[in-house]
Amino acid sequence: MRSRRLDYSESTRSALVDSAVELFTKRGYAGTSLDEVAKRARVTKGALYHHFSGKQALFEAAFAQVESAVFGRLEEIMRGPEPPWERALAGLREFISSCLDPSYQRIAIHEGPVVMGWERWREAEDRASFGLIRSSLEDLIEAGEVDSVPVEITARLLFGALSSAATEIASSPDPKKVGAQVETVIVQLLTRVRRTD
Repeated sequence: MRSRRLDYSESTRSALVDSAVELFTKRGYAGTSLDEVAKRARVTKGALYHHFSGKQALFEAAFAQVESAVFGRLEEIMRGPEPPWERALAGLREFISSCLDPSYQRIAIHEGPVVMGWERWREAEDRASFGLIRSSLEDLIEAGEVDSVPVEITARLLFGALSSAATEIASSPDPKKVGAQVETVIVQLLTRVRRTD
């Protein structure tokens, strides 16, 4: 049986992370104080420090929560019963939709590289998205949908293109319009490499 103390500890941590996601989304990393996060989560600052060593550790937990929500949705699509081509297109649409989410835009795209540093942010992005792109590409090749290509380098190029697309969407004054343009362009590019025989 789980102890009540463990349940309380987990719910406190969860409340702090939810509070941090909300505040970092609205005010950004620089504009959010630990006092505000603790107050919104209805815990003491001491409780916050019990779970997190400081603001950066809390930001990284918020980043992980936002990233894992997107990853979970993408993974569900990529493991679905549809043919590989349909899964790839559905995954692309879901990724673009995620780029329209204010929390993902602010925390994962805009602030992540600054707060975590480029290298750590890139590693986190790699763990979250790169594996799905590579396995989707492998499925397309195996199904004969696209010609055999060097998987690692092709997946890296696609990953780079999607990362740039995410930044374009998140930085645009009209993210929906840019998201639709990104989808059109990437679908056209994928269709050109699709085997038709």
